[in-house]
Formats: sequence, C-alpha cells, structure tokens
Amino acid sequence: MMYGAPVLAASIAYYTEVWLRPIHGSGGLFTDFEQASCGEFYPFTMLEDFKQSLDRRFELFVCGKLRVQDILQRPDDLVMYAVASFIQRLPMPKVGDDQQIPVSGTLGCCSSLPLGMGTGSWTAAIAATFALYENMFNETVTPEERIEQIRFCERLRHGKGNAIDASSVVYGGVSRVDGDQVSRPIIPRHHSLWRGDGWYWMSNGRPVSSIGECVTAVRRAYEKDVALWQEFSSCTNALQSDLETCANPIKTLRHNHRLLVRIGVVPPATQSFVKAVERAGGAAKVCGAGSIRGEQGGVVLIYMEDENAMKALMTDYVNLRWASLKISASGTAQGAAP
Repeated sequence: MMYGAPVLAASIAYYTEVWLRPIHGSGGLFTDFEQASCGEFYPFTMLEDFKQSLDRRFELFVCGKLRVQDILQRPDDLVMYAVASFIQRLPMPKVGDDQQIPVSGTLGCCSSLPLGMGTGSWTAAIAATFALYENMFNETVTPEERIEQIRFCERLRHGKGNAIDASSVVYGGVSRVDGDQVSRPIIPRHHSLWRGDGWYWMSNGRPVSSIGECVTAVRRAYEKDVALWQEFSSCTNALQSDLETCANPIKTLRHNHRLLVRIGVVPPATQSFVKAVERAGGAAKVCGAGSIRGEQGGVVLIYMEDENAMKALMTDYVNLRWASLKISASGTAQGAAP
C-alpha cells in the first residue's frame, strides 16, 4: 500500500534459488550470492551479535539518527539476517543432542532476475532462505506466517516491512495489497499474462537510490496529498478490472506511469524509454520503487500487443536486457526451480 492506496503485485516466472553446501568444522557460513557480492564469512559465534547490531541500526533509523540506506552494510546482510532470525526461533538443543545447529558451510543464491532492480529478487531470496531452513529442520509454517517473517526482515531495506513483494513470492499469481489485507484478483486462465503474450520486462540499469531512500523521499513530499493517493487507488482499481476482464490495459498503464513521474521516481532516461514505447503503440512503467537520482530506474514493465513492433523498438536499445514476461501460478516452494 502506498499511503492509503492499494497495490497490485504479480509473481513472474523467473526464479531465485538458495542452497547450502555443508562444510564440516568451518564454524560459520560463507556467502556465495550471484550478482550481489564477492562473498563474506559469518561466524556462528557472532551471529546473535550480528542480528542485534542490525536491530539497533534499525532503531537508529526509526529515531531519525541513521539513513534507511545505511541500515544494511553489505548486500549479504539481508539474507544472513533471515538466517539469524530463523535460528533464533529454534528450540534449544536437548542435553546429549549431537545435532549441530546451525549447519556450517556455504550459503549460495542464484537468480534469473537482476538483483536490486525492482523485481522483488531480494524478497525471493529471503523467502527461499526460510524455505531452505524450514526443510532442514522440519519446521512447518503457514503462508501468512512466512509473509510476516519476510516483512520483518525487509524492514531493514525499506524502513517498514510491507506485504507487497512478500505476498507475491509466497502466493504466486497476482495479489492485491490494501494495508495489511491481501486478496487474490481472479485472472482468467486464458489471459495473456499466463502465456507471456504482449508482456515484457526490460532492465534499465540498477537505480542509484535505494528502495528505502525512494520511499522516504516520497513520504516527505506527498504523504498528505490525499487527492494524489486517491488517484493512485483509482488507477489500481482500473488495472485490476482490466486484468479480470481481459481488457486492453494500455490507458491504465500509461496513467500509472504519469503518476509515478509526478512523484519523482522515474529518472529521465527511463522516461525517454517509456515515450519510445508509447510512440510504438505500447505502454510501460517502472517496477518497484524506481529511483529519485541518476538515470536508471530499474526494471520496466512493458505491454505491447504487436510482437514485431516490440522487436523493432528494441533494436534501438541493443545494450539493454529484455524478455517476455509471464505470471507464475505458484510461489515459494522447496526443491529445484521449474
């Protein structure tokens, strides 16, 4: 929810996997997160202190003494915070129990999505981490419990945990988030979203500003603009109606893009690209939070009915990664990605 306005979020058929390779006697976890970092070592003896230090940094943010983008010090910290949170909930081992808790080794993450570009890839990594450890320790949680666990971790990135990305990666399909209420719009099985016909995503480059930084800036400038958020609400309702009735969403997507430009989260280069999409007969908008600085706005959602027009358009952007997009009906699960 954006300041009272509901949000639609979709789970797309690109996947993030987290795995653990045991290393006996290492005394901690090495990280191997594709696209994110060169790897770090987290000793188990310091894991509780590590979590507490991030909790304290979050409290400094709440008190206005630390910027939201400075809560996490390394990209790996977010997933390791999820590990520490899970371990903290485990019961103390019984006397004589020789099971090592936690298991030392290398914790790896690979994703077919670009990290940090507004696609919920870090949320997916947190969810997959919880699923991995739940499987290892035979823990069972409900989807609602997993969403709350993810939100608790994600507050370190956003300043406030929200249910938008968490609902998408846990449930799959399309979710409507209105405050803390999550509902599931009924998208017909013959809708083009399930097949990926006419829907695309394009990577416009990693945003300079963080999600939390964008959220903070928008809150300061527009939190009390009731009319603006009512317009966002109307736009969300219109898009949901378009999806549920298989109507053409171009008008609604273009409206949403202009609202995002209005609040200042669509960088100039991204705006220029969206104009090119519209000239070609389609519609486009940034995903995620966009950016309040720099030229890149992260991943852009594109709707273009004419496949040839889309291919022709992208010949002018040969350095940008793009692909068709379709919705995944399933969310977080144990086992290999489809």
